[in-house]
Amino acid sequence: MGNVKMISPAVPNMPWQERPEKIVNAPVWRYKENPIIGRNPVEGVARIFNSAVIPYEGKFIGVFRGEQTNGIPYVYLGRSEDGIHWDFDKDKVRFVDEEGNDFMPVYAYDPRLVKVEDTYYIIWCGDFYGAAIGMAKTKDFKTFTRIENPFLPFNRNAVLFPRKVNGNFLMLSRPSDSGHTPFGDIFISESKDLTYWGKHRHVMGRGNEWWESLKIGGGAAPIELEDGWLLFYHGVSGTCNGYVYSIGGAILDKENPSIVKYRCTDFLLTPEEWYEERGFVPNVCFPCATIHDSATGRIAIYYGAADSYVGLAFTTADEIVSYIKEHSVTGESDTEIGRR
Repeated sequence: MGNVKMISPAVPNMPWQERPEKIVNAPVWRYKENPIIGRNPVEGVARIFNSAVIPYEGKFIGVFRGEQTNGIPYVYLGRSEDGIHWDFDKDKVRFVDEEGNDFMPVYAYDPRLVKVEDTYYIIWCGDFYGAAIGMAKTKDFKTFTRIENPFLPFNRNAVLFPRKVNGNFLMLSRPSDSGHTPFGDIFISESKDLTYWGKHRHVMGRGNEWWESLKIGGGAAPIELEDGWLLFYHGVSGTCNGYVYSIGGAILDKENPSIVKYRCTDFLLTPEEWYEERGFVPNVCFPCATIHDSATGRIAIYYGAADSYVGLAFTTADEIVSYIKEHSVTGESDTEIGRR
């Protein structure tokens, strides 16, 4: 472990591949055997991508966006010994209400999975009379109980913080429209009970650099550092051939995460490999989860590739924090409290 301290449990068996000798630009490198999840991974599912994983009982468990062969996305559960090779349940996750009755979303995609205290929370984008945020909780990955939708339509890319701050749950989201949103900033909201949300604050707007000039959105759950929150997010640019999704990095204030302390002006990962450039939706690197080991500072980033595959990339806390700080450019809307 180097100078940057991550405030999280150690994960000694996390997936890892040593840094190649030469890396051009940002200190992030891809797993050589990518993609780790290919097409037609389970009966009835054509593609898995934009998914989230977490350490669980000495192994790994995840919630996966499974694009069914009828085109409708749902959440599927997967398990892994090493975080790389995955076995999936054939049936999609069954969500219930507080009384145990079936309460299935119309559709569900781009799930995140975050542990807060003794409970695991799944957050996804679903239909709430328009694109909005769905939530559920579990303690055993057997029963998944729906929680009231936190926000009105239209909203996407909700990411829960891994612990309460000042006694409140915190969640990032990206207000949007009902289609392929051509705009979007990241906001943060607070709740004492996961039912009533307020104190909405602006966190980050779309960037001045081309790679994130159209819109941005939350990615993996923030990683707690000794002096802030490390956030991997996605930035989108518009081209004559469509959108391009890249991975960016920022560091938020520890006690007031609506304040951006550092924001990397360069992307950390952008579509370059065949599985990122070629697929159902070309040119997409979409981060949804990290696994990180506080003992070594290692970080594994799980990201969706071209809406067709799951990729894995690596970095270390020391390298990525240093890079973000060295290449940081922040504006007034980043560094203010986000309340107007």
